[in-house]
Amino acid sequence: MNSLQYCVIKIGSNVLTQEDGNPDLSRIQHLVFQITFLRQQQIKVILVSSGAVAFGKKEIQLPEKLNPILKKQIWSSTGQIELIQTYKMLFKEHGIQVSQILVTKEDFRDRKHFLNMKNCIQGLVSQDILPIINENDSVAITELMFTDNDELASLTAAMVNADSLVLLTNVNGIYTGVPEEKGSKLIKYVGRETNDLSSFISASKSSFGRGGMLTKLNMAKKSADLGIQVFIANGKKTNILEDIFLKKGEYTFFEPNRSKQSTKKWLAHGERYFVAEIIINEGAKTTLFNQKIASLLPVGIIMISGEFKKGDILCIKDNSGNLIGLGRAEYNSIVAKEKIGLKNQKPIIHYDYLYLIHHD
Repeated sequence: MNSLQYCVIKIGSNVLTQEDGNPDLSRIQHLVFQITFLRQQQIKVILVSSGAVAFGKKEIQLPEKLNPILKKQIWSSTGQIELIQTYKMLFKEHGIQVSQILVTKEDFRDRKHFLNMKNCIQGLVSQDILPIINENDSVAITELMFTDNDELASLTAAMVNADSLVLLTNVNGIYTGVPEEKGSKLIKYVGRETNDLSSFISASKSSFGRGGMLTKLNMAKKSADLGIQVFIANGKKTNILEDIFLKKGEYTFFEPNRSKQSTKKWLAHGERYFVAEIIINEGAKTTLFNQKIASLLPVGIIMISGEFKKGDILCIKDNSGNLIGLGRAEYNSIVAKEKIGLKNQKPIIHYDYLYLIHHD
């Protein structure tokens, strides 16, 4: 296990709330103390925090019949103020300044917007200010919302080239069955070659979260594949962040692969917001996977589905419809469609902007 140097910590709503759904202020206070401890060890920290809806529910009673999406928007927009004020007050006691960043998935889609956000966050960290990030639920389009803040934390860790991602939930990690059932054992270590663990995961979700343990598993494995070490741990446990730092205690650790280029880290999450599809032949597929450095050329393309402009994210599929990669378009769809199957053409996706998905 590597040491922590640059860490994204995600705190789930089920960690920040009590059983009655109200915010757990003593738990938040303890986690602030723990994050302060990490910063005192010269670890750079970015916090991704849920909890806005819970704070909003506590403050505002809404009619039962009101549209559920509108209710969440209201609770999120009002609760976010209370959530960030709570963090500001508690971190101020330790001499730490905080900033608030609210994002939507759209912010990660455009490369220029993505880099602008990255520069802002890294600028805050360089000035010793703690960025606190949350999804902007009040304006996010439902179809483009993050699965939950695990996805947002994973994207953030990839964006800033963090070496560590800590996902705090209300169980100790990944188990060999339902955590509460007798006989279920904690999986403490997930290596690079570990087989699929999804069969172990309970489909149950927390009362506040959109995702569940399966989402955490998928995001953890993707982050580890990108070279980020991941910890899934119990945020309700006393001193859990200190335990992770000291390499003791109980949690699930995901061994990181070799780190990938920052652009490939960005593309790795593009399967949720690509704008068009490219179908390639077997020869092109073989070339992409068998050569160390290979761009996607028009000669290997069978079909292009959808319209796109230069810089958009495209998904690459084989002739059987399997997703095999993602990449950034070097030119628009009009030009690309004219070049389908032609030799001696510029790459439609350059190697530097190509991310291949290695299936088990």
